[in-house]
Amino acid sequence: MPKQSYKNAFQQFADMDKDGEITEQELVHYEKLIELENEDEKSDAQRKMAWFSLSGMLLYPFAVVAANLLGLDKAPGILGDMAPTYFVSVAAIVAAFYGKEAYVGKKSG
Repeated sequence: MPKQSYKNAFQQFADMDKDGEITEQELVHYEKLIELENEDEKSDAQRKMAWFSLSGMLLYPFAVVAANLLGLDKAPGILGDMAPTYFVSVAAIVAAFYGKEAYVGKKSG
């Protein structure tokens, strides 16, 4: 078995048949694989952002109640004043995510 030396990790992973040479076909395959992995990571990050936003939107009223129960007299008023802007912003984030998902789903389907 011949000794194979790779200059970097890119060459090691791009060489699919492990013959020590990277062909054009292997390079295209490797680039497509990296592109798919990046798209998957991007989708995961967007999904987490949308769920985090939705969780915050649902927990916001509890923050107002908790501030009132803790005796923070001005906090419920401040939180109440912020609510319209907060809910519109979060709704925009969630709508953008689900709108993109619907568009991509319709486009590929």
